[in-house]
Amino acid sequence: MRIKRWIATGAVAIATVGALNTLPASAGRPYNPADQSLRNLGLRHDLYIGTAVDMAALNDAADPRYRELVASQFSTVTAENVMKWESLEPTRGTYDWAPADELLAFAQQNNQRVRGHVLVWQNQLPGWLTTGVEDGSISTEQLRDILRNHITTVVKHFKGRIWQWDVVNEAVSDPWDSPSTLHYKGFWAQHLGPDYIADAFRWARAADPKALLFYNDYNIEAFGSGDPADDKTQFVYDMAKNLLAQRVPIDGVGSQGHLGTQYGNYDTLQVAAALKKFAGLGLATAFTEVDVRSQLTEAVRNGDSNEINPRLQASAANYSVLLQACLADRHCLSFTVWGFTDKHSWVPDWFGNEGMANIYDENYQPKRAYHLMKADLIYAGPPYVLPRIAQKPRR
Repeated sequence: MRIKRWIATGAVAIATVGALNTLPASAGRPYNPADQSLRNLGLRHDLYIGTAVDMAALNDAADPRYRELVASQFSTVTAENVMKWESLEPTRGTYDWAPADELLAFAQQNNQRVRGHVLVWQNQLPGWLTTGVEDGSISTEQLRDILRNHITTVVKHFKGRIWQWDVVNEAVSDPWDSPSTLHYKGFWAQHLGPDYIADAFRWARAADPKALLFYNDYNIEAFGSGDPADDKTQFVYDMAKNLLAQRVPIDGVGSQGHLGTQYGNYDTLQVAAALKKFAGLGLATAFTEVDVRSQLTEAVRNGDSNEINPRLQASAANYSVLLQACLADRHCLSFTVWGFTDKHSWVPDWFGNEGMANIYDENYQPKRAYHLMKADLIYAGPPYVLPRIAQKPRR
């Protein structure tokens, strides 16, 4: 069930054009003071504002508004699914590049950068791969060769067209997993051991010397106990530090930013402190998959504003926390929402009784979260918000 037109967008005071500072712009075009889009306002800070893109929605001739907003509001795009292994190589040895290439062509046409998602992940793998490992027809040695070949083939195909690659995704467990002590999880750790992570970065670098290579994960927005046994952010920090000590060419850490209004979450200072600590390793950071979901209670489904408005406000506050922290750290290069409209959100399908996660509603009306993000971008400036520090690919 989807919720129709319960949004009260509200007016956000917009600074006059003359009051906006005009820092150097990027993203293929200069900053335009008359343009109040998220992408243009981000240019004032050299910060790329992005979205994940559903290719079916992008190509839906009956719904042109989706395509218009992807082009006008965002300076970087991520393929929601069409660069994942099951989509690129559904049959062993046979690649389907067309949908991903189409997104890259769209990005080039609209002066957008592209985040590549994702080279190594334990989910959305092709059946021929997982079945082959299960039935023993693919040995451990063969599996490692297959992974190396996949990374090399994919990165070379897109060489020169990808700004940031999510090389390894979600390799670390959660405290509620079994065992509760944090560990490397999933298909690749089970069959190849944790060394596959360093291998993946080295293979990706060999295939494209200029792309920025990221480790990407969720629940790493802020530090907790500081104990790597139960603090996932600390575990990932220690992992990144160890990779660097081995001269592994990791350039950045991506924090997904999947939040929920029913949780306590974090404040801006906590998140900024985590970004600063990763930057202290010489790494870039990015928020890569931001959305803030809410529980769809019966009252919410029935349109009760007493239930809806607090969730809209809480969602907007969480978007703002992450964006303010990113703005405050010059090594935070991009801020990507995981889909921008509730019309094409993954959240209800995955979580069932949750939704309202994006910055536009189902009718493409901007929500409170959109307006608060815009306000953050408008009113941020020196001395606390300065131009980005570009990351150079690590050799």
